[in-house]
Amino acid sequence: MSYSETDLKRRMEGALDNLGKEFSGLRTGRASTAMLDPVQVDMYGSKMPLNQVANINAPEPRMLTVQVWDANAVQNVEKAIRDSGLGLNPQAEGAVIRVPIPELNEERRTELVKVAKNYAEQTRISVRNIRRDGMDSLKKMEKENDISEDEQKRLSDDVQKLTDSQIKIVDQRLVDKEKDIMTV
Repeated sequence: MSYSETDLKRRMEGALDNLGKEFSGLRTGRASTAMLDPVQVDMYGSKMPLNQVANINAPEPRMLTVQVWDANAVQNVEKAIRDSGLGLNPQAEGAVIRVPIPELNEERRTELVKVAKNYAEQTRISVRNIRRDGMDSLKKMEKENDISEDEQKRLSDDVQKLTDSQIKIVDQRLVDKEKDIMTV
């Protein structure tokens, strides 16, 4: 394993991108097509992401529409949305499924904040694991005399600074998402 700050940064940013995707699926009372990203539909004997079997649109702030491509799959899609744990109640009208977005009550908002905090903590753990990989690489390189002790110390400081900056971004995104969820 060799050390590459570029690779560490790319991996940490990947963890942040993943956090963004998870946050986009958390409902804030406004319709967003990303809300349905986690929905998996039983189709043709396997589970498929909803966006591979239908078009999803947000024509109104409190409504999603799902245009299913295969009319025979409408019931499967409707069931997948209902059973997704997102608290949504889809209504099929032909090949179109309307998904009204209910108002969020205080209890549900608090639940969503807890989920957001969990996502953020998982991202922090991922970033720290990436930092550990980088530090291990540097120690190994020093042990094999590929770099000096001073160089290892300097590069370790760089890895720590990168880690700190990424954790700070995670914390800020969490604060922003909490405000978004709790704003009525």
